[in-house]
Amino acid sequence: MATKRERRERSSTDESLRFEREKTDAELAQRSSSARETASEVVTEARDKADVVLSEARDREDLKNGDSKQVTHERAREDAVLRTSRSGEDAVARDEVEQRRVALASLLAFEREDTDLRLEIERKRADQVLTSREDFMAMVSHDLRSLLGGIAMNAELLKGVQKSDQQPFVKVTQCAERIQRFSARMTRLVADLMDVASIEAGKLSLLRSRYNARLLLRDSQDAFEPVVAAHGIQLTCTSEQDPGIVELDHERILQVLTNLVGNSLKFTPRDGHITIEVVRQEDAMRFSVADTGSGIPTELLEKVFDRYFQTQDGDRRGLGLGLFISRSIIEAHGGKIWATSTPGKGTTVFFTVPLARMS
Repeated sequence: MATKRERRERSSTDESLRFEREKTDAELAQRSSSARETASEVVTEARDKADVVLSEARDREDLKNGDSKQVTHERAREDAVLRTSRSGEDAVARDEVEQRRVALASLLAFEREDTDLRLEIERKRADQVLTSREDFMAMVSHDLRSLLGGIAMNAELLKGVQKSDQQPFVKVTQCAERIQRFSARMTRLVADLMDVASIEAGKLSLLRSRYNARLLLRDSQDAFEPVVAAHGIQLTCTSEQDPGIVELDHERILQVLTNLVGNSLKFTPRDGHITIEVVRQEDAMRFSVADTGSGIPTELLEKVFDRYFQTQDGDRRGLGLGLFISRSIIEAHGGKIWATSTPGKGTTVFFTVPLARMS
């Protein structure tokens, strides 16, 4: 929703637009009237000159041949034909002027209607972006407060640990581990926000190097297997024996895989399955992360890569940034990312990275 200030600004814009349109209409009407008057004056002047020339020619003819009833009758007939012709020309001219006026008015009305429609669309988009950002900032603030609260609470517990307590070191270790988890989540959240800012500014940085895709798959398995196992889910990583070399930012691609596996963990129940696969194509390496989770409705498959998008209203398991950042990273590599899904059976997200050039 627009704020009071924005509504005032929009009302001022609309008033200015109405004023400019009224000014334009008045100026066009004045110019049209002036043009008609000028054209009429030109035609009248031309006809007057033609009549003078015709009258002089007739006078010379009369002096030369004398006047007669036959000549007078012929001239009267010619004058009648001329008046009829001029009357017809005037009618055609009036029709043409009216047609041009109607065409110009229709074109002007169409242009204004199109402008109004575009203005309304832009305002709706602005309202949606503003609402999304407000909701997003509310979620960020909520998450940061929750994480900071968790850190503060565990710090307070650490202060209360006494040597006389039973298993004091166990309590200290537990509090320290919780603080580490909260800190890691805050670090991830701040990193995501920085990435979004870099993406919006067109300054997303990549540090490319040549890397074996199979080694990248192994790194993924080492990183994700303990986390996936802790959720009671099986992880499988597959590839060809030697899929090939890619030129990429290793940490950024691991970030993409982390986001994809993290999403799969959110929606895959215990005893489910997540599969990471690498397949060499003609000019690219195709990665995929498939799960046996709840799936995504078909109409939402394109939207899941939008910023702040959540597949379920009120879902607090993330801020809707992971897939947006992932898409930006993959596109910065010159690849593409997309998803397929069967509701109730699972989702697969694919992305490609160009193969390294032969040196």
